[in-house]
Amino acid sequence: MCLLPCMMTGHLLIYVMVSIFVTISYSPPQISVHYIAPGASANSGALASHPLGPFWNLRLEESALWNRLQHIWDRQHNPILHGNTTGVMRKPKTKLSPSVEEEYIIDCMSYKCLVHQLHDYNSLPEQMRAFIRSMHCRQYPLLINQPDACGGNKSFGLETPMLLMAIKSQVGNFENRQAIRETWGQSGLVKGELNRKGGLVRTIFLLGRQDSSTGPHPDLRNLLDLESQKYKDILQWDFRDSFYNLTLKDLLFWHWLQQYCSTAVFVFKGDDDVFVRTGALLDYLHKQWEEHNMWRAYRNETDMMLDLFVGDVINNARPNREPATKYYIPESFYKGVYPPYAGGGGVVYSGSLALRLREVSERVRLFPIDDVYLGMCLHRLGLSPSHHPGFLTFDLPETERDKPCAYRSVLLVHKRSPKEMLTLWKQLQALPAQC
Repeated sequence: MCLLPCMMTGHLLIYVMVSIFVTISYSPPQISVHYIAPGASANSGALASHPLGPFWNLRLEESALWNRLQHIWDRQHNPILHGNTTGVMRKPKTKLSPSVEEEYIIDCMSYKCLVHQLHDYNSLPEQMRAFIRSMHCRQYPLLINQPDACGGNKSFGLETPMLLMAIKSQVGNFENRQAIRETWGQSGLVKGELNRKGGLVRTIFLLGRQDSSTGPHPDLRNLLDLESQKYKDILQWDFRDSFYNLTLKDLLFWHWLQQYCSTAVFVFKGDDDVFVRTGALLDYLHKQWEEHNMWRAYRNETDMMLDLFVGDVINNARPNREPATKYYIPESFYKGVYPPYAGGGGVVYSGSLALRLREVSERVRLFPIDDVYLGMCLHRLGLSPSHHPGFLTFDLPETERDKPCAYRSVLLVHKRSPKEMLTLWKQLQALPAQC
């Protein structure tokens, strides 16, 4: 007992020295340009690689709301400060300031403490104010569910999907959903283009409620119910379907995936205005899966997970500070650069990684841009997305868009109208031999 105070003092001294060393040695990443166009990442491999450094400053940014709130969670889940935590949010033992304490008791109807911490709240655009008012809400009722959407096809001996296509859509976008169902998003057994191996594909659409703030809309609930009954591929949650709420679709989908489709091998997450060469994507995924299994057998690690996350990677991007733009993020809300993220309408990742993303998302504050938020969650896992040149989220050159042969190496292209999807699908069914 006499040695216990000495041991505790020694542990505290070690922690202080390590904290000082990390803070002094950290230098923010060098930013060469203000906005980054698509391009190859430094990580060219298929597997998600380890990031080179933190994307937000280790020093607390007192004037940015997101940074302050994230700093609170970082301290909560710090194993040095609170022991070996299980990842479940809990109130810290140390006394915090009143504004911080309010954060732990805030509920979905009480947002005044967050608003109070933003000096320029009243001058922000309404969509930003709406996000701040509800950014602590993460659970919403499921209005339309499809618990059997991932059922296998026993006639082919398939018990689980090789690829689950989760498409973000809106209530009024029926034409987009129907074009996807008739072309690249067909559910069922889909053949690959090269090795013809293919696999079971299931497609679901992720929806919220119609956004009444954008103007009057006809009531489409009855039509949506009929669509859901016919195709059994609609998931709808009770939140306002706005651009800044797209992040909620990722969070709620991950929870749904864990409960109803946890054995899916791969997940494609995309928008309803992209075109995907599904057969070619299955060829690519089969190759990644086979290489992973060979590596796992070589290392004799049967429980080794496949950490694959692929798309059109954007590096070293900064927040857009122009209030009139779609991607506006005020400096009072977030300071720092963005982590590497895959943007522009579509990514593919392993099912096992999707479940890890769901878990780690409980320790990352909501961010109003969904692509960036995925990058934040990946970074928290110690991973970075991998760039694939076949994800053309900024489209082909205009002179090449009408040439079927130009799509021979494409996995995804953004963006295409329903009519263009149907036309392109028909053209690509029989690519000329000279391609």
